[in-house]
Amino acid sequence: MSGLPLVTCPSCQTEAPLEVYLGTDDARGVVEIMARMPGPPSLRKSALRYVALFAPASQRLRWGRVEKLLGELVEMIESGRVERNGRNWPAPVDYWQHGIDAVLANSALRRPLKSHGYLLEVIAGHANSAEAQAERKQEASRAGHTPVGGLPPAPVRAEPVEAPRASPETIAATLAAAKTIVGGAK
Repeated sequence: MSGLPLVTCPSCQTEAPLEVYLGTDDARGVVEIMARMPGPPSLRKSALRYVALFAPASQRLRWGRVEKLLGELVEMIESGRVERNGRNWPAPVDYWQHGIDAVLANSALRRPLKSHGYLLEVIAGHANSAEAQAERKQEASRAGHTPVGGLPPAPVRAEPVEAPRASPETIAATLAAAKTIVGGAK
């Protein structure tokens, strides 16, 4: 007995040591790739479900194929970029989550997938939409438009200007001149 906790299979509830589930080098490789995948745990779960789309409906993937597909995916996620149609698009981790979830939600998708092309198209489309939205926002800001329901920009307040101060001699001369005009001085 190894003393380590047992792992329960989520499908059949069978308990076994982790070594049983990681009995092959390829399976261990999958675990290593999943451990280095950037992003939240939800991305790892989605990535495993995505890779399953590469299996024909009546077959299971080999561990070696899963390892290769996940390795490609992690490499692309780590690069933070997607190249499609001769253009490089930014692809932060949240774009990958969005893209994989969109692929998984597509009920019309034909299995097995042959490449990551559809996923890359979804991510490039998402990046394009985000870029267009940022550009629209920037153009609206330049034109002086405010977001719907937003407040107009605060007015720019000028620094108060101090009036020049006169010397006592200037004040006395001005008072004397004013008295002569008004007729107060004799």
